[in-house]
Amino acid sequence: MTYTNQRLAYGNTLVALGKENDRIVVLDADLAASTMGKLFEAAFPERHFEMGIAEANMTSTAAGLAQMGFIPFTNSFAVFAAGRSYDQIRQTIAIGCLNVKICGSSAGLSDFGDGSTHQAVEDIAIMRAIPNMTVVCPADAIETEKITRAIASVQGPCYIRICRNDMENITSEDDPFVLGKPSLLKDGSDYVIFATGVMCSVALKAAESIKNHSVRVVNVSTIKPLDRAAVIEFARDMKGVVCAEEHSIIGGLGSAIAEALRRECKPIEFVGIEDKFGCSGHNYPELLAHYGLTEEHIIEAIESFERI
Repeated sequence: MTYTNQRLAYGNTLVALGKENDRIVVLDADLAASTMGKLFEAAFPERHFEMGIAEANMTSTAAGLAQMGFIPFTNSFAVFAAGRSYDQIRQTIAIGCLNVKICGSSAGLSDFGDGSTHQAVEDIAIMRAIPNMTVVCPADAIETEKITRAIASVQGPCYIRICRNDMENITSEDDPFVLGKPSLLKDGSDYVIFATGVMCSVALKAAESIKNHSVRVVNVSTIKPLDRAAVIEFARDMKGVVCAEEHSIIGGLGSAIAEALRRECKPIEFVGIEDKFGCSGHNYPELLAHYGLTEEHIIEAIESFERI
């Protein structure tokens, strides 16, 4: 079955993984109905652990389970998964390079009704700064399934960022997924957009709408480790680079791409959340527009190169 919701794809993939490997265990912090950890709980109640509103304890418990040879997935809203349990992630999981998979659900602005306290706009920056941590952000539900399987199969700590809302599937079930490799969504010869998460579909629309430029779109679903050679190759011969992300422009995808291209002398523009917290909105598209995460803003970023 093909899903259009990343949470459903993630939850059902966990169930499939649980059937294949009895070392898979899942921990939730009183949000299993939202993270879709409830699907694993229904299938494997003896391997699902409800930890209550205690992400730090959940993370420490996951570290212990990893030490015993299990493959724990911890689930919470991204703002809590990356923030509330940061110390436990850093001190125990990352320093020890333990095999724990951390799911930051309802990431970015996707929990549109609950405002800044529940919207993670800095989680990529937090997690990619931690040594030994792999950071992934799928473009759609199809890629969510592939990425969940991929991080379950590799050794070491991983952070996966999940959107709350339904979204368009822009990748193909037949496309192979390679952890660490950016993938081409649309080729072009003038400018390149590096995008991640929901902004991949926005970038595609922008690239298809712009009439006077040929625009390449690259899906960077693995933000760390970032394949610098591939980024350089995708940017080669381009007149400019746009980075598009549903995250702060500080420390996220844009920062990672700028670091990768630091010797390439390419003009770079960032389409992301300025140095601000989120806020409540009536719906998800309204917030994306409010924070400038639309195809029009990407087109404006591309056209700005012509004015340099």
